[in-house]
Amino acid sequence: MHDGSNPLLRAVHARGSRPALVVDGLTLSFAELDDRSAGVAAALAHRGLGKGDRAALVLRSSLDGVVCLLGCLRRGVVVVPVNPGYQGAELAHVLADSGAALVIEDEACAALHALGPGPALVGARALVDEGAATADAADAALHDDDLAMLIYTSGTTGRSKGCAHTVGSLTAGIAALMALWGVTDADVVINALPLFHVHGLCVCLLGALSRGACTRLLPRFSPEAVVDGARRGATVFMSVPTMIHRLLGALDDEGAAALGALRLVTCGSAALSAEQLRAFEARTGITILERYGMSETLITLSNPLEGERRAGAVGWPVPGTAIRVVDDELWVSSAGAMKAYWNRPDADAEAFVTDAEGQRWFRTGDVVALDDDGCVRVIGRASQDILKVGGHKLSTREIEEQIEGHPAVREVAVVGVADAEWGERVCAVVALREGATLTLAELQAHVKLAEVKRPRELVLVDALPRNALGKVMKSALKARPG
Repeated sequence: MHDGSNPLLRAVHARGSRPALVVDGLTLSFAELDDRSAGVAAALAHRGLGKGDRAALVLRSSLDGVVCLLGCLRRGVVVVPVNPGYQGAELAHVLADSGAALVIEDEACAALHALGPGPALVGARALVDEGAATADAADAALHDDDLAMLIYTSGTTGRSKGCAHTVGSLTAGIAALMALWGVTDADVVINALPLFHVHGLCVCLLGALSRGACTRLLPRFSPEAVVDGARRGATVFMSVPTMIHRLLGALDDEGAAALGALRLVTCGSAALSAEQLRAFEARTGITILERYGMSETLITLSNPLEGERRAGAVGWPVPGTAIRVVDDELWVSSAGAMKAYWNRPDADAEAFVTDAEGQRWFRTGDVVALDDDGCVRVIGRASQDILKVGGHKLSTREIEEQIEGHPAVREVAVVGVADAEWGERVCAVVALREGATLTLAELQAHVKLAEVKRPRELVLVDALPRNALGKVMKSALKARPG
């Protein structure tokens, strides 16, 4: 029997026969989700994994994937979500840096299997089956300070860093937001977001489960699937700007009317243009609720559920969050903030500031402006080395390191170019070696990174512009990449 010790899962334990998850035409009740995740916890115990051990979850959105995630949280095994689109170097770094003892996948990941010897590997379906054959449950007694997730995020130095979230930080951040948005067990939430990102995993999935709401989990986003979910009684849809862009391009009058029946549509992970917000409102009658967050802090700012939702703004601090603006940079102090970067005290020293009163602030790196009433507008990143593509935060340095290995390339700078669908697209500005040639297709084939990180534009130049100290002037390249 479970002891209810993990506050993230108490609603799962308590909701009985109410529907918890709808995916691929199957409906699982909270009781069934409770039983299956208890089995996975027991299977993990049988494999020798316990509180504090790390498990990498290389999972797409699936029923078995959700069960394995909850089983890890019950057992106190630290969840390390991994993008299944990652390629060899990206996967190897996360597995090595996290010290994962087990890798759980829900379908064969060629890049993962090509890595060779490493952590033990098990399929999600196999682990669920192991759990079904195991009699004894094995929940861990967890405390707020216990580590729950390592969520890897790109930084200016290239390789991603693990954001160490505790049971307490996840519980506090999720609870504050779900209360602010009025999510209850009467809601049905459409989740078309990936489960390797805080938006889809923590906010949308665990947020809904924590409030006893049913989740309609889409294995992949499509406008048709979202409209179908709305027709079937969904009440909430959480999105990123790329999804809104695609919906606007695909909606007929019937689809617009179906979406108009939703009580709440949220959007985040990247800036939504005021034009898109107004266009969506004109088509559906719904004003999208924009919010702001990041892997390190979860969601810290939001437009209100009731009252004005301001176009081009991300709102005010959620309950339990304080903000400061220092030299135009947003600083955040929140109960939902991560404990630290995993094994990176150097990065912590740069990112965190403790004031004279002992309050700890996270420097977001985002440049913001405040309206007269304190409403926050994000102007951009303080660093040109971070891009936001389709809601994903990318390191230009990681991409540049790959491109530098091409024999035709003398020097390269990666910049973001404005894109109506993706927010930004990856543009490689390259100076070639003498006599060399290079096409975009050749460059894309050379870059062994996740698809979202591969260049979508190639600009050839004689030399990169540099300042007096020799630093590449990326702002000039973004203004005129040609």
